[in-house]
Amino acid sequence: MKVLFFIRSLEFGGAQRQLVMLANGLARRGHDVAVAVLYSGNAMEAALAGVRLLPLDKAGRWDVVGPVARLWRLFLAERPDVVYSFLTTQTTLAALLLPPWLATRLVFGVRSGGMELDKYDALSALSYRAEALLSWRADLVVTNARAARADAIARGLPEDRIAVVPNGIDTEAMRPDAAAGRALRRRWGIGEDAFVVGMVARLDPMKDHPNFIAAAAEFAQAHADARFVCVGDGPPAYRQQLEALARSSGLQDRLIWAGESADTVYNAFDVATLTSAFGEAFPNVVGEAMACGVPVVATDVGDVRVIVGDCGEVVPPRQAGLLSAAWTRMRSRLTQDPTALRAAVRRRIAEHYDLESMIRKSEEVLMELCAGRPAAEIAAQSQ
Repeated sequence: MKVLFFIRSLEFGGAQRQLVMLANGLARRGHDVAVAVLYSGNAMEAALAGVRLLPLDKAGRWDVVGPVARLWRLFLAERPDVVYSFLTTQTTLAALLLPPWLATRLVFGVRSGGMELDKYDALSALSYRAEALLSWRADLVVTNARAARADAIARGLPEDRIAVVPNGIDTEAMRPDAAAGRALRRRWGIGEDAFVVGMVARLDPMKDHPNFIAAAAEFAQAHADARFVCVGDGPPAYRQQLEALARSSGLQDRLIWAGESADTVYNAFDVATLTSAFGEAFPNVVGEAMACGVPVVATDVGDVRVIVGDCGEVVPPRQAGLLSAAWTRMRSRLTQDPTALRAAVRRRIAEHYDLESMIRKSEEVLMELCAGRPAAEIAAQSQ
């Protein structure tokens, strides 16, 4: 196949990581793979291997005409078998601009569910709604979670053309590494004897860092050795709000704002957590932490409950008291038999969400689509 992926940029992020791993995997299997990006020069571009990067040279938010024209010309020049667009703005643009006379199949990559649009600007909300209105143009919709499929159906995307391919976790890159964990703790100024609760998430309303901070303040009162780490970044104004909230909650000496990191940070945590209130489908950070043998306490969003199984704790969103209590229960489990628990946590990801399985399933779906198999049959087979 000739596959053209389309995404906003290859900055750090879960969808970006999955795209890079899938593109590389398809290239390893002999397919002609390229990635078109609106914004170039971002960190994850270096991870592409055997994959062509095609920048559309968007200079800013209001630089529209040039990038749109370049995308249209790119479709004509490349004439791929499949255009696989990731995330709402790109699915919308691809639906509008892919020339209908080409034999190219259009795939929407839907990777979120249950978005609360009032938390975002008007343009983001418009893209989200436009995706549903233009979904008739998609030959197939691929979601990474059953929860995302259900949400897509509720939004009006064609139910009979929605396949599910769960994310894949690279268990070779994401693996237990105690030495790396100790080194990170030293960098952050955290002692080896501290009990560390960490969260890897961009600073975004959907991740609900205020809930994390409230739970941390409660947990810290009962556990003097508790330390907290937030890995990820976001708009400076929002970060300042969160830092002020942490200070007012008495966490100024116990919470590290680590910013973005290229390191596998999970090994520095005793417990990894995710406090998202909405919008999740398959949160990569849950699977990545578990692949490192780190148990997870997370809110019940997307497919988190299915991913975690009985190897972690899942609590309702926006309930700081329940989140803190779940951290306490997980701490107790870790004192009983940490080796067995950590092994079970990693084994669950290796057995159910390995990277090669995701690549193989994606390849099968795309090749069947190109071969003319009806989308309804492809979607039904993936359930």
